Amino acid sequence: MIARSVVLFVLAALLEIGGAWLVWQGVRESRGLLFVGAGVLCLGAYGFVAAFQPDAEFGRVLAAYGGVFVAGSLAWGMAVDGFRPAWTDYLGALICLVGVAVIMYAPRDLA
Repeated sequence: MIARSVVLFVLAALLEIGGAWLVWQGVRESRGLLFVGAGVLCLGAYGFVAAFQPDAEFGRVLAAYGGVFVAGSLAWGMAVDGFRPAWTDYLGALICLVGVAVIMYAPRDLA
């Protein structure tokens, strides 16, 4: 169940970040409506991927995904745009991913 959840989070991040990047390229970098349209399709697909998470609680899934989005955005910037994060960016992403693990995968019956 955890492996499926992680794969869905990664796929969601690729679709959302990639979709936003395509819209950015289409609008801010004047690459045209084809980029914008592809971005909109990716962003729509992201919404469906999130719905396949094994956890049935929308709020929990979306809160945890926020941490994946933060780390994924930094990784996308490095891979696609040549962004060079500061050590504090890495630290912040690590903190977010620890939050993902606590929100999604920690036992809930601790008292």
